[in-house]
Amino acid sequence: KVDIRIGTIVQAEIFEEARKPALKMQIDFGGDIGVKKSSAQIRALYNPEDILGKQVAAVVNFPPRQIGPMMSEVLTLGFSDTDGNIVLFSPDTPVPNGSRLH
Repeated sequence: KVDIRIGTIVQAEIFEEARKPALKMQIDFGGDIGVKKSSAQIRALYNPEDILGKQVAAVVNFPPRQIGPMMSEVLTLGFSDTDGNIVLFSPDTPVPNGSRLH
């Protein structure tokens, strides 16, 4: 069963080593899960400084995946806009980190 949780982006930077434009993020999912690393191809719409503090949804129970020199621990979720750019999936209002999608 897929476990989707909300976390807050606490660190973000350009993923220079990625083949496609991407950001590296550290996302805080709260006490039980903690801070996890993720990479996402979202540079077309997002800059690192603009997403700090943003809450996002991620799958937290997939196995870690090596992406270049980085081990991505969660799969950050998003949807493609009409131009094919990824828009992050996040709640309209703040919810506690670690909240599970029902």
